[in-house]
Amino acid sequence: MSTTTLAVLVPLLPFLGAVAGLLLGRTAPGFVKPLAVLPTLAAAVLAVLVAVRQGGGAAINTATELTPTGSVPIELSFHIDGFAALVAVVVGVVATCVQVYSTAYLREDPRYPSYAALVSLFTSAMLLVVYSGDLMVLLVGWEVMGICSYFLVGHYWETEAARSASLKAFLVTKLGDVPFLIGLFALATDAGSFQITKVLGTVASGGLDHPTLIGLLLLAGVAGKSAQFPLHTWLPDAMAGPTPVSALIHAATMVAAGVYFIARLLPVFTASQATLVVMALMAGITMVGSGLAALAQDDIKRVLAYSTVGQLGYMIGALAVGDRGAAVFHLMSHGAFKALLFLGAGVIIHAAGTNSLAAMSRMDGLARRIPDAFWTMTIALLALAAVPPFAGFFSKEAVLVAAEHAAGGRSDVAPSTAGWVVLVAGVLTALLTAAYATRLWLMAFRGRGAAAPDHGREPLAMTGVLWLLSVPSIAFGLAAVPLADWFDGKELTPTVTTSVLGTGASLVGVMLTYALWQRATARAAAGIRNGDAVPASVAAAESAAETPEVAEVTHDHPAVPAAPAADPGRALLGPLHRHAADGFHLDAVYDRLFVRPVRAGASLVRFLDREVVDTYVRGAGAGPRLLGGLVRRAQTGNVQSYLSALLAGAVVLAIATAVLANVNAGS
Repeated sequence: MSTTTLAVLVPLLPFLGAVAGLLLGRTAPGFVKPLAVLPTLAAAVLAVLVAVRQGGGAAINTATELTPTGSVPIELSFHIDGFAALVAVVVGVVATCVQVYSTAYLREDPRYPSYAALVSLFTSAMLLVVYSGDLMVLLVGWEVMGICSYFLVGHYWETEAARSASLKAFLVTKLGDVPFLIGLFALATDAGSFQITKVLGTVASGGLDHPTLIGLLLLAGVAGKSAQFPLHTWLPDAMAGPTPVSALIHAATMVAAGVYFIARLLPVFTASQATLVVMALMAGITMVGSGLAALAQDDIKRVLAYSTVGQLGYMIGALAVGDRGAAVFHLMSHGAFKALLFLGAGVIIHAAGTNSLAAMSRMDGLARRIPDAFWTMTIALLALAAVPPFAGFFSKEAVLVAAEHAAGGRSDVAPSTAGWVVLVAGVLTALLTAAYATRLWLMAFRGRGAAAPDHGREPLAMTGVLWLLSVPSIAFGLAAVPLADWFDGKELTPTVTTSVLGTGASLVGVMLTYALWQRATARAAAGIRNGDAVPASVAAAESAAETPEVAEVTHDHPAVPAAPAADPGRALLGPLHRHAADGFHLDAVYDRLFVRPVRAGASLVRFLDREVVDTYVRGAGAGPRLLGGLVRRAQTGNVQSYLSALLAGAVVLAIATAVLANVNAGS
């Protein structure tokens, strides 16, 4: 079988599995799990075969014209280079892990068939984005992911939180997609084609007429899809969906699509240094802001959500300094340990009966109840904190090395301003990342209080996936040297300068958080009120976001002491804590700047429609109706009355005629 045929099957198999799952979900429920897992697993295996055959060499290109357009053609084409081949493997592996994990996590969910089908469709759409060589076909996968995220985030649609989160995710990403679509058309107009290879050829020959405008329009769409400032606010709220969906969105699909798109078309963006500076500023603000916000969140999934926003900022920062190899390296590394973090968080929620870190900090022995999640989450958090020799250290260092080169003026495409912004923000974010990772670990696994519930071992489908994902979280950094040959040939290994800066910042964050946690624990112990207890579900209300899945997937949980939580984040942030917990009030700002004016405009239009337009319409009907009423009064049905009126009219006409004749004769 040819490599092209294998590549076609990679996105096609999950799509067929999704269609079959939707059709057979109710009539043949026994086929739902096989249809969810096997096509995705087969796609992952085929993606590995495609990567092996591609081998980091020349790109594989194939194209078939879909339909004549009369101008710019639209073609079903594949463009598979080293980036596409490896990213497809990550998507396939993570999606398979999510599907296997979900068979146990949502085993009692009545809507599991539609959920599994949507996850398969989600996977197929992302694989189409990865392999596509035509921007219009890429756009199809891009938009299908948006629809799938709407339904999956709103899986628990009975709750207001899930409905609002799904609608917010859809609208905010569509807000970015409007300029994104305009940018695609402008790019295709300048290049004369939607084919990626022809677009890149046009850029290389200097044929792009509006590089800054096109770059900024496309960047707006990426900001929405990849949750970058100022369009990042949808991602933390999207935690209202099932935890496996969060793992899929954060690790391998949706948010990764924006980063991958820029990496795919990086020469388009590097054609304008202004675009690179804007991209660097966007990445820097996103990294630092999300790190501060993560330190203030009580919901374990919201901590991880803000973590994703920050790590995506690292990737965008690497692209802003012109190194797509470092960006995709971190994308792949992050895909492994972030999937592990979310799936591990699902096990914690499953066992503890709450998503609240404050409630977990009042439970003693949770780590002993779920040893698999404890050890694998520890590995993933070390990778997230970029502690050597875990995967996150190498991929984050690759980003910092690229930023250092640009800051020193050693980049061929990126201005030094972009390099300094990314470097400073990256080092500061390394400290914040280590701090909130340490805070999460301490509050979740080192709580003190009532004994954590013991519900026995979690299902193998859940724990086995955790251990599988822990392997790349530990060892993926070893691939830094060979990966360079698959990408652009730039070295991805750390340097002494960035290693000292990044690792030093991480260690400062870890030690500072641990010291403040010990102080907070001592203060919390002094404030315990004996006998004062509340259900864990009430304690979880401290969380910033509702989690509808808690009632669906967790066991009955015990009462926990209503003592102050040992939270080092409050001491770290000080007066910033309240603002960071609310995402620095960006939702409130958007409400005042956009939502309220739009609603006011809608109210005005409604008033004008009802009171002005409808008044004229009603008047147009009332006039003839009144005239008809008057005429109806004359229709009595009495023949004598009609004859009398006729005679009177004849007399009046005769008199009028005589008068007019006399007047005319006299004149």
